[in-house]
Amino acid sequence: MRLIATVLLVVASLALGGCGYNTLQTEDEAVKASWSEVVNQYQRRADLIPNLVNTVKGYAAQEERVLVGVTEARSRATAIQLTPELLNDPEALRKFQAAQGELTSALKSLIAVSENYPQLKSDQNFRDLQAQLEGTENRIAVARNRYIEAVQRFNGTVRQFPTNLTAMLFKFQVKPNFTVENEAAIAQPPAVDFGTAAPAPAPAPASGAPLT
Repeated sequence: MRLIATVLLVVASLALGGCGYNTLQTEDEAVKASWSEVVNQYQRRADLIPNLVNTVKGYAAQEERVLVGVTEARSRATAIQLTPELLNDPEALRKFQAAQGELTSALKSLIAVSENYPQLKSDQNFRDLQAQLEGTENRIAVARNRYIEAVQRFNGTVRQFPTNLTAMLFKFQVKPNFTVENEAAIAQPPAVDFGTAAPAPAPAPASGAPLT
């Protein structure tokens, strides 16, 4: 009986491997691993923001609208925890993208404000934070691209015959991916200017005035 059970187990293993089950499992784990890296890089960016905001506040406290906007956008972005188990939920991914996109836009406004304050631009701490932010934005882009590729491979396997039959049997579903619109926004990370020549001081905009 033990021999028969062993033979059946071997046959079942071979059958599952031949129908793509092992491939689906491997690619599903690859999607989860690549998503974890995306989340890690977004968290890295979120961790930089408090110091960046405080540094800007030291030179441009009157830019309250921008400073508050970045802080609130960070709060909304970090409040959404999209675990690998929720990656099959298109609405959850959309909300995550939207929150991160709002934070990206808020950071662009914050960096733009520095152009009006030469002393802020020349502050070494601010320059270091800018460099870290730029590096993190690049890491986010790389992590997102790897996740997109992992999802594309997985979705292709789920749709292919005969693995699509195995996918249906074991409830592997096509996963949602980052949208084209969101990719366009991410493709333009906050600009970082390391020019050594400080421009002539520009008049500080009034509190609450729109940025130009």
